[in-house]
Amino acid sequence: MKFLSIYKTAERSTPPTPEEMANMGKLIEEGMKKGWLLATEGCLPSALGARVRQSGGKLTVIDGPFIESREVVGGFAILKTDSKEEAIELARTFLQIAGDGECELRQIYEANCSQQDQASHQETAAVSLKS
Repeated sequence: MKFLSIYKTAERSTPPTPEEMANMGKLIEEGMKKGWLLATEGCLPSALGARVRQSGGKLTVIDGPFIESREVVGGFAILKTDSKEEAIELARTFLQIAGDGECELRQIYEANCSQQDQASHQETAAVSLKS
């Protein structure tokens, strides 16, 4: 199973300290060696970004910073796990190092999912549609 972990946090006005970078570097190195971390990147300040939205056929572009947002995307990781529970544990470990914020975990579709996984996805989608 693969999960996208989207890290959301309050935007910082200062870069991470050398100690924070070293601690995160250790976690990243461990994850890559053990095979549970497939990719990860941190985001630069929202002042360097833009939001592109389409609604009702109208395209809107809003340049950063996104001061109206309480939290912004601080980075992402792609995790390879055997279960959702394992992905949750990896997010807990990450947050112990990263500090305040949240990780939204979303399972990534894989074309080679087993029939049972596909049936589970369809059942979940059907329940969501009824709500």
